[in-house]
Amino acid sequence: MAKKPTVSNDGAQHQMPKKDGIKTNFEMLEPIGKLMNPILVEGLPGIGFVGKLAAEHIVDELKAKKVATLYSNHFPHQVLINKDGTIKMLANEVYVYRDPGKKNDLILLVGDVQPTSSVAQYEVMNIILNFFADTGGKRIITLGGYGVGKLVEKPRVFGAVTSKKDIEAYRKHGVSFGEVEGSIIGAAGMLLGLGRLKGMNGICLMGETHGNYIDHKSAQRVIDVLSSIAGIKINTEKLGKKAKESEGVIRKLEEELAKGEVGPPMEMPKKKEELSYIR
Repeated sequence: MAKKPTVSNDGAQHQMPKKDGIKTNFEMLEPIGKLMNPILVEGLPGIGFVGKLAAEHIVDELKAKKVATLYSNHFPHQVLINKDGTIKMLANEVYVYRDPGKKNDLILLVGDVQPTSSVAQYEVMNIILNFFADTGGKRIITLGGYGVGKLVEKPRVFGAVTSKKDIEAYRKHGVSFGEVEGSIIGAAGMLLGLGRLKGMNGICLMGETHGNYIDHKSAQRVIDVLSSIAGIKINTEKLGKKAKESEGVIRKLEEELAKGEVGPPMEMPKKKEELSYIR
């Protein structure tokens, strides 16, 4: 029986018979094959869970196919407990969506966590970029939230690009520039920064969000913009419904917080699809 190829710490493909969590490596589930103008779309846990919600919704809505799992010793030292009582290693997963219109295929990076230190971020993101380069990809879109500390009725999507010449093109898709400052922590920033050093270009799409709550509305808006950029139709009706369901509860909690009737906002739920990471 043939062993599955794996991408390891140096980014090179080699044969490995088992999943190995004691170093950073990809377990390939099947060959990816040739892709059409692939775009790497990252949506790992972060502010308001905006990027994670958006990327996982895209995977589900487009029925993208899982092609690889990334394990790393740079992920937190814990395992998840499944509903059936079994355990699961922390991991990132890679899905592929092949665009029927043959414009832009998507490589979607989702997962439970991000690396927990600066050194780890550099190592793991570099491995992911080497993996992406092997597919012929040169364009990256990272997804995240931009916390403003208040509820937002109509979230804007702010952008940060690797090349100034791309700003006007992205503005046509509804991205706002020049209205935010600071730094982009974690994968959403590192993939772009390291990617630029490798000759790749891209953008970080940041949905405006409170920052202390899971924000389906902001994720919905980010997907709308991504959909326009990639030229791929993505239905966001389910996210819209979840946003309406949670809106009333959040507003009531905010009112109680303002009156000093309750403590700080609740912790993010630790469901599989909504697992946070230490920032």
